[in-house]
Amino acid sequence: MEEKVKFEIEFPIQASPSLLYQYMSSPSGMSEWFADNVNSRGEYYTFIWNGSEEKAKLLGKKSDERIKFRWMDDVEDENLYFFELRIVVDEITKDVSLIVTDFAEEDEIDEGKMFWENQIAELKHIIGSN
Repeated sequence: MEEKVKFEIEFPIQASPSLLYQYMSSPSGMSEWFADNVNSRGEYYTFIWNGSEEKAKLLGKKSDERIKFRWMDDVEDENLYFFELRIVVDEITKDVSLIVTDFAEEDEIDEGKMFWENQIAELKHIIGSN
């Protein structure tokens, strides 16, 4: 299997960190923008897109700040890949940004970035951020 490459994308979002965090950390919130449906049992989350299921393990979260998952396929392969959603607030301007960290195979990075751009555009639409 090809090594995956880490990439980060920053999205400015006009929303409070606590509102943003609710949409990133709860299955009901994530069902509105990230996947068609999201279920959780303890630290295990199931994301459903067009009838297809992907399972992930919650690696950690900090209220109003970040949430981090590892896809179960990567857990079984003992890979250190993950995806993380991190909220950053500029100390001076108080501007809020959402930073997405993810991994993709070299030839799939553009596809991975496009996926996140589409999902975050949906999130911004739902919370009324431009």
